Amino acid sequence: MLLEPLDLAVFIGYCLLIVGMGLFVSREKEGHIKDSKDYFLASKALPWWAVGASLIASNISAEQFIGMSGSGFAMGLAISTYEWMAAATLVVVAIFFLPVYLKKGIYTMPGFLLDRYDTRVRTTMAIFWLLLYVFVNLTSVLYLGALSLNTILNVPMTYGILGLALFSMVYSIYGGLKAVAWTDVVQVVFLIAGGLSTTYIALQIVGDGSAWDGLGLLRKEVPGHFSMILSKGEMMISDGKGGTRDAYLDLPGISVLVGGMWITNLSYWGFNQYITQRALAAKNLDEAQKGMIFAGFLKLLMPLIVVIPGIAAWVIVKNDIDPGFIASMNDPVTGLIKSDRAYPTLLQILPTGLKGLAFAALTAAIVSSLASMANSTSTIFTMDIYKQYIDKDASETKQVRVGRLSALIAFVVAAIVAPALGSLDQAFQFIQEYTGFVSPGVFAIFFFGVFWKKTTSNAALTAAILTIPLSTVLKFSLPNLPFLDRMGVVFLVISALIILISLYEGKGKDHPNSIEINRELFKTSTTFKIGAILISGITAALYIIFW
Repeated sequence: MLLEPLDLAVFIGYCLLIVGMGLFVSREKEGHIKDSKDYFLASKALPWWAVGASLIASNISAEQFIGMSGSGFAMGLAISTYEWMAAATLVVVAIFFLPVYLKKGIYTMPGFLLDRYDTRVRTTMAIFWLLLYVFVNLTSVLYLGALSLNTILNVPMTYGILGLALFSMVYSIYGGLKAVAWTDVVQVVFLIAGGLSTTYIALQIVGDGSAWDGLGLLRKEVPGHFSMILSKGEMMISDGKGGTRDAYLDLPGISVLVGGMWITNLSYWGFNQYITQRALAAKNLDEAQKGMIFAGFLKLLMPLIVVIPGIAAWVIVKNDIDPGFIASMNDPVTGLIKSDRAYPTLLQILPTGLKGLAFAALTAAIVSSLASMANSTSTIFTMDIYKQYIDKDASETKQVRVGRLSALIAFVVAAIVAPALGSLDQAFQFIQEYTGFVSPGVFAIFFFGVFWKKTTSNAALTAAILTIPLSTVLKFSLPNLPFLDRMGVVFLVISALIILISLYEGKGKDHPNSIEINRELFKTSTTFKIGAILISGITAALYIIFW
């Protein structure tokens, strides 16, 4: 047991606060029965700061704390491109896609596809998303969270998975999005405070007592870990099996900036249910857009919290600063240094009190994401599968009941599958790659659906059906093609098919469900414009500095 009494008190206090707050905000006024809008869209009452905080708490999870720190350990600051480009992506989504969604009054992303195309497209993508959320997202977050518990407290992986799933279920299944979103406001405070504490202590260790000296020493000791644009053969990293592979396969140079990274970011931030659901629950469009700007600023900060500690861990191992640290980095099964053990190992060497805070931050990131993913999984299943095919006349009360049951089933399935990820060295890259099997088709369907009136339903359905087969064929026929480049190729092929099929089938006419685009739709407030300019400028400056 590596947590001292003070650490345990901090952590237990955090757990009680989250569960208590989740149950408190889930209460309904006397005489009011929770309906689908209450459960799935938090009564459409979230202010901008709650939207932004919930976006970040839902996004930052073990995937980032454990997975991205592991990638920082392996390949350095280059992995930060996911965070910094996400900040710019949030601006794009807020301007060009959010207004369309809110005008349509949708509950889910498949619901938009029904409105723009037809039932076939909606159902196909709903099934894809359900499989992705359960077998990739929920599963990987449970595994990475359990890995941290195993490294820090020596909790067996099975118990860790079950414990995290139960903690997430306690308040999220009963309260729905309202409980998830409002507890996220508290979660993000723990997340940032605890994360910065870990970074500060890690840099102090490297800098022999001075965090500032430690930051300077990182750049001096491992300059290659501060390169944002990787060249082929520039950095060889562990493959998790005792060999090495080229980091270029994960982050293929300049094409990161102009290729597949845009597809994965726009698909995630613009068309991903458990992200967009927060914006759909905002009081109005202005609050939703300001919330996304707030989230964008927090994303710019994230590499300091989740990547720099991984680089610091690399220097600690490289310079043999702490033999016990190196021993903890070794995988107990393979005996090899495992990148994803970097962050949990750092937590072990924090001073008493801060260790509890940092552990609470990590747990906050894990359970908030689990709760968000499960809630969105239940939303899609209830609104796009159950109500569409099983019980079209389901009452509001029954929809809420089905939502709770489907969230429970999603947790159970993910908990059963999670242990299978134990052989991975960098789970973050696993998540990105296999999400990327679906992303090109998702991006194409939404992009053409919003901005090209001639896009037909059959063209969109073709894109939905072919995105996974095309990605699979390219993965195995061109194994040396970086997966981000593969996403770009698949997107171009699918886009060409959409254009050809739409022109042939529609004979040049607009689709009857096409969206009317005008300048009035994309008008934004002065506050939003200022924030968007600042985020764009800071993002560009960061790339120039670390090119």
